[in-house]
Amino acid sequence: MTLNQLRAFVEAQRLGSFTAAADALVMAQASVSELVRRLEDELDAQLFVRGSRRLTLTAAGRELLPYAQQAVHASESGVDAVRAVGSLGGGTATFGVPRNADYYLLSSLVQTFHMRYPAVRVRLVGQNSAETAATIAAGEIEAGMLILPIDDEDLVIRPLLRDEVYYVSADPARTEKPITIRQFAQATLVLYDAHYGWKDPTRRQLAERAQLAGLKLEPVIEIEHVESALKLVAAGIGDTIVSGAVLTSEAFPAGLHTTPFAEPLYDTIALAQHRGRPLSNATREFARLAEDTIRHLPVVPLTRAEQRAGAVPLIARNRS
Repeated sequence: MTLNQLRAFVEAQRLGSFTAAADALVMAQASVSELVRRLEDELDAQLFVRGSRRLTLTAAGRELLPYAQQAVHASESGVDAVRAVGSLGGGTATFGVPRNADYYLLSSLVQTFHMRYPAVRVRLVGQNSAETAATIAAGEIEAGMLILPIDDEDLVIRPLLRDEVYYVSADPARTEKPITIRQFAQATLVLYDAHYGWKDPTRRQLAERAQLAGLKLEPVIEIEHVESALKLVAAGIGDTIVSGAVLTSEAFPAGLHTTPFAEPLYDTIALAQHRGRPLSNATREFARLAEDTIRHLPVVPLTRAEQRAGAVPLIARNRS
């Protein structure tokens, strides 16, 4: 039983003749008759009473009709859905972004995307980059913007920009010079992304540096959000870290002091997707807009040597 046979059967019943069905299907009348005959042979049942001016269903034909109509309708709906996605007239874009996406202007692209493609649904998942990578690998979302390093097995990673990470304190004396990993390990630390802990890409880099130096990092307070950590720092509870995007934002509290790490520390912003799964047109377009947004952030120009080496541009720090 083929879809063409069911379609010929449904059209012949709807229009009352093989000739009319052939016109509707843009086929020869003999071809439509043959499709129905093969269907009857396969079912070992006659579907139409032939010989009258209009085709009439037999009892077997009446039993088959609703199922045939359902199959044809499902097929046509599937074709329409695929064509809608291809033209971005429908479908769903599934994309992951860092939880601090607002600092990179990524949340505003949802509005831009919706204005361009109002018929496309958007599922934007904001979570830690470690979880974003795992979710892409599991096929729960198609692609995402994340911070490196992450476990990238089965993922295609395309680095876009680097964002320097700074040490933050309410005490100006602690930020007079770039901070070493030993000084960082000795500080009273308030760190965010408590749920993911040392799986968080930024904290993971610090833990690796500490390990190489024979040190252990033990924050006094772990909290979920960077904004909450900054409030505690402003209250003199301890010190924390922030990316340049957070530092240059309006949300960064006044009166706090910053310094870079003695060995510069960077968050690398990258685009990730599963190695073996092509993106839908909707998600591919959303990813393109997200990449454009990241690439239009102010950056420090690369030297010629850096360009030849394929270096990733660094987000400029505009705040003194």
